[in-house]
Amino acid sequence: MPDAAVAAHERGIANALAAGWATLARGGTSVDAVEAAVTIMEDDDTFDAGRGSFLTRDGRVQLDALLMNGENLRTGGVACVERLRNPIRAARLVLDKSPHVYFVGGGAEQFAAQHGMSLIDNAELIVPRERNRLSAFQQNEAAGGADTTFSGNVEFTLANPVISTGAQRSGEIAALDPVRSSTDVVLEEAALESEVERALPENLRFDDPTLHSHDTVGAVALDQYGNLAAATSTGGTLSKAPGRVGDSSLIGCGCYADNLSAAVSLTGWGEPIMKLVLGKWAVDRVAAGATPQTAAEEAIAYLYTRLGGHGGIILLGPDGQLGLAHNTPRMAWGIATTQGSEFGITRNG
Repeated sequence: MPDAAVAAHERGIANALAAGWATLARGGTSVDAVEAAVTIMEDDDTFDAGRGSFLTRDGRVQLDALLMNGENLRTGGVACVERLRNPIRAARLVLDKSPHVYFVGGGAEQFAAQHGMSLIDNAELIVPRERNRLSAFQQNEAAGGADTTFSGNVEFTLANPVISTGAQRSGEIAALDPVRSSTDVVLEEAALESEVERALPENLRFDDPTLHSHDTVGAVALDQYGNLAAATSTGGTLSKAPGRVGDSSLIGCGCYADNLSAAVSLTGWGEPIMKLVLGKWAVDRVAAGATPQTAAEEAIAYLYTRLGGHGGIILLGPDGQLGLAHNTPRMAWGIATTQGSEFGITRNG
């Protein structure tokens, strides 16, 4: 995200944390909390979710979302919806009211409408900023510029935020392992290259419309009943082919929750995340004994070393331990606990 967008991201995170925490404070479930937090971010055009999302190649908004209950593994997902203001609410309806797990396109919209959601005109989801961004991107392509969205080139790293609310019974956050590992080296190398690029004067930076972008939102929570939940919502990538689905709404890729392991939400380039089934990869390591912080760092290192991918992750364990890692220049994040809330735009640990 560019410097000018930092304040808007921080306000958006603060609002999402307040909504999620208020839900938990009045006795709501973790599923209620993550839905509330993500709904706030879908309604905030700062983020690539709901209104204000990236536009497809043909200038429309297509949205994906997933919601998962760690208590019983009930899950609801929707993809490629164009007439729903809040896809995370549609995902909740799928979770609660359908024997199925996943609906796409017109079928998802029909299901949501049958259960009380209003259908809107796609134009209501589009903001001028994204029309301008799409135009600049397509002009760059027409002039021979490469589409670097999935390139794995650190020089064109997306500044993608993940915004998550981690509700912890104990209020304790896992500390970083003081032992320097290969994971540390990978993360530091990626962060250094990104920081060097970000420090360049504007007239010397790479002229790539994806560089100063925004991305997927997500939330993870642990409630007073001991249950985990996770939610992820996205508008996808800039100038994506209509019908393309990324990792965010796929179980085990951009989102997963299981009381026996952890809850996770990811952001970043979807294709590498999908190929690695990275969300499940990370929670499995928590189940095997790793702390959420260690698992988060190792997941991002694996994403980078295996496929040159970039992104961010948040992990929340059933004991309240939290993990956060990213290899993008910035990743907006927030945490709410009984001890208060905090948020920022960079964090690994």
